[in-house]
Amino acid sequence: MSNILRVAVIGAGRMGADHIKRLSTRIHGAEVAAVVDVDLARAQAAIEGIDGAVALTSAEEALNNGDVNAVLIATPGFLHEEILYKALEKDFPILCEKPLTPDAESAWKVVQAETALGRKRIQVGFMRRFDAEYAALSSVIRDGELGELLMLHHQHRNPNTPEGFTNEMLINDSVVHEFDAVRFFTGEEITSVQVRLGKATRNAPNGQHDPQHVLLETESGVLADVEIYVNAKFGYEVATQASFEDGIVNIGGDGGPYIRTSGRWGGKVTPGFEDRFGAAYDVEVQAWVDAARRGEIGGPTAWDGYATAACCEAGVEAQTSGEKVKVQLNTKPDLYN
Repeated sequence: MSNILRVAVIGAGRMGADHIKRLSTRIHGAEVAAVVDVDLARAQAAIEGIDGAVALTSAEEALNNGDVNAVLIATPGFLHEEILYKALEKDFPILCEKPLTPDAESAWKVVQAETALGRKRIQVGFMRRFDAEYAALSSVIRDGELGELLMLHHQHRNPNTPEGFTNEMLINDSVVHEFDAVRFFTGEEITSVQVRLGKATRNAPNGQHDPQHVLLETESGVLADVEIYVNAKFGYEVATQASFEDGIVNIGGDGGPYIRTSGRWGGKVTPGFEDRFGAAYDVEVQAWVDAARRGEIGGPTAWDGYATAACCEAGVEAQTSGEKVKVQLNTKPDLYN
């Protein structure tokens, strides 16, 4: 592989455009070689000012472009599977935004395809693992300085949701991050999911029950809960409290300085995920680039994408049944051990 990653970014929407800017201005060792979008004008706008980049409407055309040697997938999840197969056939390093695929069955097929290749090429975009506070909490857990981790309490709040954001998407698009966070913090698989539906906000659109309370359990019995509240109005807030045998650790919440002045006090609530996790995205993509140049991956694997997809399926079933639902996982291939 060339010393420089020449990346085809597939998808030039909100997330793709953010990654294009990141790759072309802040990431070392990589360049944008191509941008693909069904809207050619949007792809052309995305490459404006990027020397040598081409705008295309076909992912296959980008992958066959001799100037491309890596892929960043930022399309809607239902489009990921076929792009992943084609990129694996090329043996390209891949950074795939979550979800790996929309369901556990198709995610497992991707795991099988990568296993057949014999090496890990897919990194899944669970960017919270690269957040400084998440990394700090992970270090506390690994060091054991506060004893055993016993419980995790998560809050995930958005100001509002876009049109078409369904009840199932509270699990598949939002709580999916907490599924990965719990697995990251504990180093264990989640064994069961339960969803409780209480009093709903008047601000939730039709067909969406908001907020929801999600209860998880891991292999060793660590309990975790998630308050998912996606029409909270006041801003974007992601926070975690970890309970240990010998202490409590809090991360996330409000950002910036806490000010007292002229009869008032307070701070700033971040308006969106880009503000809260912008630095984490930078670290994530740089880690992917650095690892890819060594022939490795630098973060969550295809197995992690599959395992979270299985958690999401259990979560959606639990939304409907109200019961504790077991997470069904196939045997992990040796490639990921």
